[in-house]
Amino acid sequence: MRDEDGLLELGLMRTVFDSLGAGVFVIDTGGTLTASNPRAQQMLGRSRDQLLGHDLHDLLHRRKDGSTFPRAECTVLAVLESGRPDEGSDELFLRGDGSLVPVIWAATPLRHEGRLKGVVIVFHDFSLHRDAAEQTAAHLAALEGLTARLTMVAEVSTVLISTTDTPEMLNRLAGLLVPEMGDWAVVDLHTSGEKGGMRRVAARSMDDPAAAEALTGPLPPLGESPGSAGVQALRGFRPVVLDEAALAEPPDTPLAAAHRQLFERLGGRCGVVVPLHTRRRVFGALTVARAAAGASYTEAELFLLADIGRRAGLVLEAAELFEQQRHVAETMQRQLLTPLPQVDHLRLAARYRPAESAAEIGGDWYDSFLLGDGVLTMVIGDVVGHDLQAAAHMAEVRNMLRALAWDRTEPPSLIMRRLDEAMTHTSDAPMATCVFGRIEGPEGGPWHFNWVNAGHPPPLLVTADGRTRFLEEGHGPLLGLSSALNMDPGWPDARTELPARSTLLLYTDGLVESRARDIEAGLATLRRHASDLAGLDIEDFLDELLARIDPSGDDVALLVLRVPAAGVGAGPDEAPPQYAHSPAAPDRGAPGSRVEGSPVRDTSEPA
Repeated sequence: MRDEDGLLELGLMRTVFDSLGAGVFVIDTGGTLTASNPRAQQMLGRSRDQLLGHDLHDLLHRRKDGSTFPRAECTVLAVLESGRPDEGSDELFLRGDGSLVPVIWAATPLRHEGRLKGVVIVFHDFSLHRDAAEQTAAHLAALEGLTARLTMVAEVSTVLISTTDTPEMLNRLAGLLVPEMGDWAVVDLHTSGEKGGMRRVAARSMDDPAAAEALTGPLPPLGESPGSAGVQALRGFRPVVLDEAALAEPPDTPLAAAHRQLFERLGGRCGVVVPLHTRRRVFGALTVARAAAGASYTEAELFLLADIGRRAGLVLEAAELFEQQRHVAETMQRQLLTPLPQVDHLRLAARYRPAESAAEIGGDWYDSFLLGDGVLTMVIGDVVGHDLQAAAHMAEVRNMLRALAWDRTEPPSLIMRRLDEAMTHTSDAPMATCVFGRIEGPEGGPWHFNWVNAGHPPPLLVTADGRTRFLEEGHGPLLGLSSALNMDPGWPDARTELPARSTLLLYTDGLVESRARDIEAGLATLRRHASDLAGLDIEDFLDELLARIDPSGDDVALLVLRVPAAGVGAGPDEAPPQYAHSPAAPDRGAPGSRVEGSPVRDTSEPA
């Protein structure tokens, strides 16, 4: 029975050996193959006779290029020397057809009665595992590349919206692309003044910043020739790749020569010229280059640069529209900055400061003119809204007020009522605030201010010794509110004496209110500064007041009156200054009154 049990056990072990799903070798102490199972023969494409009796290392073990290598470097045979189990991966065995198969293996010393008889080697085809690992690595590399590109796009987007100063924005963009996308980067733009004119507005270099900066400035015009890659990009909507062959071609236009100078001064073996464009227009071109031998740009990098070009083009278009809208709105408002009349040594001055954002240009205005009876008026107002339409409505309301008031001697409250009715029934202008007042008194004074206030911040009266008082009287609802509330509003008239050498200031809410400061704090600040500046000439008074308060955000209009000293008449030795500029003929007063101009400053530019 023992012999039968032994035979059964031996048969079972043979079945396991032959059926095992892994390749199995047995080698003797000399490294010769003494046994192999069918799976090993299948993986290697060799029969049993082609394996047994051959040296394992010499027959199967190979480098990646298919060459043999010394037995001393064989990790499998090392198990014979150490007598300890070992394992490895990505070893290469030579198949019968000459191809190589990567294997993962484990080798265990084979001992009998305490003596080393050989080594048992179990191995698997590692190609599937290696392919999966390589595919995973490729996916991870692609994911890292995509993450890097998305990070670059996010950073570029942040730079493009970081400032409304176009040259500064493009200089930041060029700096962001160096060195990630090239050793240097420059941006060339079409200029608006000259047809075909070009200008290099940004240049950044990793190795020679000074040389890059020296290459900025005016460029030759685009010209009519198809020209180099730079010219082609400025005429089209796709990036143009520059390799060494393209860089070796002689330039055929002055602009192409200027573009070639970049590579001569800053170096570069390859480059990409990317148009900065929208669907309708090319605004300029971005050039990036790499100086290393054999450098190139991948398809992913070209796609990223093209996307940056489109994004920059959209921002440049938005900036251009922004400036156009600002110019139109400011031009409209400047046309309404009429010369200020002067009557009997009453001095007037005004300031207008546009909003910081073109979207917020609009409704503020001031005005002063002589009525038919020779009385001087002062007007300050603000139409609801902050856009170009608000500026148009402001002009409409201003002109209606002039037309309704100039030949009237009735109280300001009745003029305000007429204006409200006109806005309600003949205009689509929205609600507005307004202070309308008459400066009344005999020649030489005393002078009085007779006014009405439709929802506007109160005028500020500053005496010569710095005492201040807000004129809170005469306050009524906004203009245009009667139709919304279905009511008949009333505006009470108010009257106050203007002391000799006092200053009367009318202003819009942009001077005293902002997102960072409520109107109560703003009024207190205005009162304090106006008191400190009471002794200044009114031109200096306004300039210093704006400098101290430094309003931001909304547009601001100011109108100020300086009352002469008591008994001072309109003598020839004390004539007020003439017009600094005169977009329209000065108003003319009643017979016997003298009307001359006063400077009117627009603080959108330094005075």
